[in-house]
Amino acid sequence: MTSHNQELFDESQKIIPGGVNSPVRAFKSVGGTPLFFKRGHGAYVWDADDKRYIDYVNSWGPMIVGHCHPEVVKAVQAAAAEGLGFGAPTASELEIAELLCKILPSLEMVRLVSSGTEATMTAIRLARGFTGRSRIIKFEGCYHGHSDGLLVKAGSGALTFGQPSSSGVPAEIAALTTVLDYNDAAGLEKAFAEYGNEIAAVIVEPVAGNMNLILPKREFLDAMRSLCTKHGAVLILDEVMTGFRVGLQGAHGHYGIQPDLITLGKVMGGGLPAAAFGGRRDIMQCLAPLGAVYQAGTLSGNPVAVAAGLATLKLVQAPGFYERLTQVAKQMTEGLTAAAKKHGIPFSAQSIGSMFGLYFSEKLPTSYAEVMASDKAAFNRFFHAMLAEGVYLAPSAFEAGFVSAAHSDADIAATIAAADKVFANW
Repeated sequence: MTSHNQELFDESQKIIPGGVNSPVRAFKSVGGTPLFFKRGHGAYVWDADDKRYIDYVNSWGPMIVGHCHPEVVKAVQAAAAEGLGFGAPTASELEIAELLCKILPSLEMVRLVSSGTEATMTAIRLARGFTGRSRIIKFEGCYHGHSDGLLVKAGSGALTFGQPSSSGVPAEIAALTTVLDYNDAAGLEKAFAEYGNEIAAVIVEPVAGNMNLILPKREFLDAMRSLCTKHGAVLILDEVMTGFRVGLQGAHGHYGIQPDLITLGKVMGGGLPAAAFGGRRDIMQCLAPLGAVYQAGTLSGNPVAVAAGLATLKLVQAPGFYERLTQVAKQMTEGLTAAAKKHGIPFSAQSIGSMFGLYFSEKLPTSYAEVMASDKAAFNRFFHAMLAEGVYLAPSAFEAGFVSAAHSDADIAATIAAADKVFANW
């Protein structure tokens, strides 16, 4: 009997490049046929064959309160009944902007966009316009969307397919991006010593999630802040993934580092296309129509997406919300590590807030090179075995995973039991 997933994939490949609308969905890294999902509820998703999975991808992060949370669905329905879009200001845009600035003290002003790529692309343009400089610094394995200057030794799907740089990016643009090693404070100091008066911005995932989960070293964070301040460069923290994920105030709140600009997405849209960037008032006032840095978007601040985001951001402010999520993620990573150890499998795992990383290596990686040294073939084997047990993990050894408020103790126990079964038959 042919799988409906296979049938859909066969048809999709005829008219959609690779059969998918985002590369990492293709399962090319792990092999096999991608799943086509038809429904999600709480901690679960169902594929085209009606098989249920415990979901640890969460739409790549946004579904922090679980799929189809009734309050989010109700808010979306109410907004849609009033109009799907206007291309004009709405009161709800102001409401979510005020809420973002209230929750995140680093935001003095904020602008809404529709995707994380838009947010980071514009933050870079804004930093260049503000400083009058052209060079930017990014870190190997960090992914900041698919704009040209940021697809240089990038993470996420580009890393998954073994192509850290994209074809189609002009060499002249790539030359303006200096790529350094993540967590290497000394390398950053050397770059500033050489290019200090050329550097418009440093952009970084404060917790890397696109080369699997890599936690920052304290000296690395401190060096970025002090060097940017000393040389007049803009420090951009890309919190598209970590914003409202590692804690209510994101990674910069967790670590106590003050950015000049931050980018947001995923959770703030509640599952619909919404993102934002913001920060210092003097920098943000360089944006049109106040300043000379241009940015626009027909769907920016779309009322239906804003409604989903507002409902989600209100839910995550509940007392104890992040404490429980942190405990759930920790419970899972510790359980998986114990199961692997029990069966003599080289494996490690860690979490921060509701994000987690799984690695087929003896020790936790702290850099791109250490991530690349992990056993990718072992992960691929584990991924498919867990899929057969009804557990859906990211289809790549280079992606962080996510728990949601909908994951119960029973879901975590079932996931650990599935892994124990897989490792027992390793």
